Amino acid sequence: MRQEDGVKGLNSEAEMVSKYMSLLASEDREFLFSPTGSQVRISDLQGKVLGIYFSANWYPPCQSFTPLLVDVYEQIKRTCSNFEIVFVSSDEDLDAFNKYHACMPWPAIPFPDLESKKALNRRFEVEGIPCLIILQPNSNEDDTVLHDGVELVYRYGVPVGSLMGKTIGLYFSAQWCLPGVKFTPKLISIYRKIKEMLKQDGTIEDFEIILVSSDHDQVEFDSYFSTMPWLALPFGDPAIKYLTKYFDVRGIPSLVILGPDGKTVTEQGRNLINLYQQNAYPFTKARVELLEKQMDEEAKNFPASEFHSGHRHELTLVSRESGGGPFICCDCDEQGAGWAYQCIQCGYEVHPKCVRAVNRGPMIDM
Repeated sequence: MRQEDGVKGLNSEAEMVSKYMSLLASEDREFLFSPTGSQVRISDLQGKVLGIYFSANWYPPCQSFTPLLVDVYEQIKRTCSNFEIVFVSSDEDLDAFNKYHACMPWPAIPFPDLESKKALNRRFEVEGIPCLIILQPNSNEDDTVLHDGVELVYRYGVPVGSLMGKTIGLYFSAQWCLPGVKFTPKLISIYRKIKEMLKQDGTIEDFEIILVSSDHDQVEFDSYFSTMPWLALPFGDPAIKYLTKYFDVRGIPSLVILGPDGKTVTEQGRNLINLYQQNAYPFTKARVELLEKQMDEEAKNFPASEFHSGHRHELTLVSRESGGGPFICCDCDEQGAGWAYQCIQCGYEVHPKCVRAVNRGPMIDM
């Protein structure tokens, strides 16, 4: 290893410690308290994904949520050692704090340290409890992975631990939907190719898809989901209606992509899969812009016109600037954008990749 690489690594570790110290420590304290009262050094949190849990014993929603969070925490800790939660109490007195903290397996900010607790509430703009903020250790731009951790735990329960820090595809579909049935095998193929691509990079766990089903009954759901290699929300889960409304899903199939930071990357995942296949990953704006530039370069070698076996007229190559735009491919029935082969007379358009060229020679239009 080069000397400068070693220095960078040491600096990075120091920054992680410094970040958590600045959030959780005070002038005369560099430790937290475990539920048994022993000290936990803040420096021991170095390199860990951290949940900051704002809660109080006196508030019933907190009492209801904490046992669920304990289950999630214990499940995560069985498979992932680099995760921890820190309790920030809003309890009214020390006895209430001690009683409540005893129900938790994680450390806490000392109850008397009111200034640190106020600073954390201001830092993360906490407006209500329970509130769970998820932080990642190596983010230079935005410390926060997720502000609505409570909502995520309620939606997904224990599996939330396996989704932290991943690119997630929310796949809205149903067995009764013919376009969905047609798109699903393609998505399965692309999913496996992305997984294989990530496996070669050693990051195979960084991408996952979750089925958000609109099936009519459990039998339909079980039959449809059995064909898929990814996760699913349980049939009839209340989160399905919530997610459908939240992402304004007006038609299926639809693929919404969430980034590792929990924010929406794009609601056009299906379109990007159709246009760029596995190359669309990780679906970010920067990635799409790069792919569009590559397509523009490739289009320089496309024929200006083609005869396609699926249409009787000659098709003309168009781009966004020359009459192209969003369209539904008349060959594969999937959405397209940008470059296309088009028959203006018939309103017929196909993806360049869908053209099956034929040599018809001179033709007389009837």
